[in-house]
Order: sequence, then C-alpha cells, then structure tokens
Amino acid sequence: MKKNNPFTLTFGKQPGEYIYRYENTDTIVSTFEADNPISQAYLIEGVRGSGKTVLMTAIANIFSERDEWVVVDLNSTQDLITDFAQRLCAECNKIPNLLKSGFSVSVAGFGVGVNGIGQTQDNVGIIDSILSSLKKKNKKVLITIDEAMPSENMRFFASQFQIFIRKDYPIYLLMTGLYENIYAIQNDPALTFLLRTPKINMEPLSIPQITKQYKAIFKLETEDAHKMALITKGYAFAFQALGMLYYEYNDTLQWDELLSKFDDLLDDFVYKKIWEGLSEKDRELVRVIGTGVTSVSDICEKLQISNTSFPRYKERLLKKGVLSIAGRGLVELSLPRFAEVVELYP
Repeated sequence: MKKNNPFTLTFGKQPGEYIYRYENTDTIVSTFEADNPISQAYLIEGVRGSGKTVLMTAIANIFSERDEWVVVDLNSTQDLITDFAQRLCAECNKIPNLLKSGFSVSVAGFGVGVNGIGQTQDNVGIIDSILSSLKKKNKKVLITIDEAMPSENMRFFASQFQIFIRKDYPIYLLMTGLYENIYAIQNDPALTFLLRTPKINMEPLSIPQITKQYKAIFKLETEDAHKMALITKGYAFAFQALGMLYYEYNDTLQWDELLSKFDDLLDDFVYKKIWEGLSEKDRELVRVIGTGVTSVSDICEKLQISNTSFPRYKERLLKKGVLSIAGRGLVELSLPRFAEVVELYP
C-alpha cells in the first residue's frame, strides 16, 4: 500500500478526503444550538455505506470542540442506560467543579456517594443528578448512537430520554440506522415522541464535488475526473473505494482490472449485507432492472406483476436506498455497479 493515501474504507472514520454535507450538518447543529430547539433529537437513516456514521461523527466533533457541550458516544449493543451513566460520569469528571463534593463512582456496583454520605443511586438517578448539575452550569449533553436497533433496550432508553426532556434537561440525541430499523423504532407504540423526530435521509454526494476532488487529487482533466465521479453515483463508500484504488493502482493496472477490484470491495464491504436484507421479490426486481434505466412497464411484464402492485415494491427499494427514479415511468439502481456484482450471486 502506498503511504499517505487520502481515502479510507474504515466505516465511521472521517476520511482525509471528505465531502462535507453542509446542509445536513447546519440543520442539526443550528437546531441543537437554538434557544428553543424545534427538536432535541435527530435520526439519520440511509443504506449501508451512505455516510451516516461519518456525518454523525463530523457533527459530534463540532460539538466536542465547544466548551458548553459534553458529547457521549453510546454502544447500541450494550445496556444503553448503564453505558450512558458510566460514560457521562467519565466525561464530567474532566470538568472542574462540576459535580457535588463526594460525588464519585465506586468500583463495585457502580454506586454514587452524594455529599460524602455514601448514599447510592441507580443508573437513572446518577444520570438525573449529573444532568441537573450540568443544567446549572449551562452545559448541554449530546448523545450519539450508531446503528440503532429496535429492541427492549432501545425502548427503555428512549422512554427515559423522553422523561429527561420533560424535566427540561439540556440533553440531545443523534442516532443513525438503516431505514428498516429506524422505521421500526419510530413506529413503536411506546415511543411516540420518536415518530415526530425529524429525519435526515442520506442523499448521494454531489457529482460535481466528487469530480472536483478527483481532479485536484489525481491531477486529471475535468472530463476524466467526471467519468470517475459518475461511476460512484454519489455513493459515499464508492467515492472512497474508487479513490483509494486509483491512488494505489492507476500506474500499474488497466482500467478494467481496477474496476474489478472496485467490484470486489463493494461486494466484500457492503453489497453482500445489502443483498441479504432484500426479500426474494426485491432481488428479482433488482436483477430485472439490471445495469441501465428500465421502464416500469417492462419490469411488470417480466415479473408478471400488475402496474398497481409495483409501487409497493418500488417504495420499499427507494427507502432502502437501492432504487432511484430516472424519469417518468423509469427507474434505475442507485448503487454503483450493484447489478454487475449481484449478477454473480447464486
């Protein structure tokens, strides 16, 4: 591998060459910093590899650099309330004179002594005490949860988060997830407040911006950089993968060989998982659409389905980030070289 490759395949890490999503970032940051925010939570949804975690990380980094904010990253596979209590304590111990005298975490049982009298609290009580102290100090807490999953764990955490909001604590939540997981979380009857929580849907990156970056990094003509950008279809992972491969192999491999490696990366890192998440009918539809723009009437004829039933399949694949509208009565696959990769799947 060549040194100083500005691209990365590591999920969630903000790469050296990063196309900033100004509108999404500004929407969330300005909302959370408003005196009367319209929402204290945002959900970021999108297909695997669309840049959800990178966007969340970029926003978390912005708040981490501001003195009035405490940022707590939670692990969605852990007990979220326990994880929050522990990590909040750890972050607040870095702030001088924040917690009351005697407020400390014990080694066993995670008890907290308040005012030195040895009184213990459960995790919710610990969090409540710290949030109260933070509010008095005019500090805010941002919680980030990557790849949120519908579960009893999430249900309890979200319900408790709503209670903290009702107490007027300065607490904010940013979660990422796949469409189907965010949908399940929002439509849980016990979590009605999340149904009203605004969502950021990860759109493709700007082709002109990708073109500009490829042109500058690789010293290409505009036409050549634009052709590379079009191959990515604005898919965030593809932008990084193609850039990484071109940086490594443009002087040693033919273009077809480089594209073959590109397909392998897409397959290994994201497309296998995406394919596993599709129903048998969805897979049939993907295969019928193929590599180009296809008319809805042709799809219905080949799959032997009616025009009235097709919208149901279309809507599902649109929300999953697999399909895009190419014109009136026309659709195409939104993921770059998806058809070429899945053609080899059994």
